[in-house]
Amino acid sequence: MTVRQLTDHLAQQLQAVYQPPEAASMAALVMEHLLQFDSLQRRMRSAEDVPADVLAQAEALLPRLLRHEPVQYVLGTAHFYGLELVVTPATLIPRPETEELVALIAQEQAGRRGLCLLDVGTGSGCIPIALSRELPGSQVWGLDISTEALAVARQNGQRYAPQVEWLQADILTQDPPQIEPASLDVLVSNPPYVRESEHALMRPNVLDFEPHTALFVPDADPLLFYRRLVTLGRQLLRPGGAIYFEINEALPAETVALLEQQGYHTARSLPDLTGRPRMVRATWPG
Repeated sequence: MTVRQLTDHLAQQLQAVYQPPEAASMAALVMEHLLQFDSLQRRMRSAEDVPADVLAQAEALLPRLLRHEPVQYVLGTAHFYGLELVVTPATLIPRPETEELVALIAQEQAGRRGLCLLDVGTGSGCIPIALSRELPGSQVWGLDISTEALAVARQNGQRYAPQVEWLQADILTQDPPQIEPASLDVLVSNPPYVRESEHALMRPNVLDFEPHTALFVPDADPLLFYRRLVTLGRQLLRPGGAIYFEINEALPAETVALLEQQGYHTARSLPDLTGRPRMVRATWPG
């Protein structure tokens, strides 16, 4: 079986649970991972025969994919900001919206040396690792409550940004260790923000496999984590420091209002590439 034939076979099988474009994209991702090809190599070498071991691996992965298990968990890796990160069910799968948040911070903070940045709820470590590479010379921390997630973050950090430091704390009840008051230039977080009532809107590959503690908040308190982060920002940000959030697209006005009520300046929501409000940023005047 050639590379093209196996790719097409996988895509056809996956159409049992995914729409054709997504099935085709997933099949291509599996093939590139197993063959260690990039997209161009997969297309240029599509007429080559697939090694027997790769064929066996592809067939072994297929039942997991057909049970809606995310392809990133099946392969053990996810692509983010030009990096190939380890991911496990202990971590959320990095999303394109989070890449846009990193790009916003990198653009706004570009050219500044000696920055201090903290990412709260770091998961796979995608945000601090990418920012550490984009903003050289910065002191960057990633914090999470989960021992298992931090083990993944450390593994990714060792490969791509060994200078990042990793902290453990329950941010709702503890202050971040090692972070001095009024010492941060940037506080960033992609915290849990999906309301429990939004379960029905979630796809099985998210709802059944990704960690709920990193996804959901009570309907009665959807800004639970943002309130705590805004308070921490008041303590930890230097005058002129910036706070950045990924947000629930249904709550941009409420998130901006929270920041304004707590004394932040220039608070505003920003759209992602699809036009949905998915990011908020503000400045702490000190």
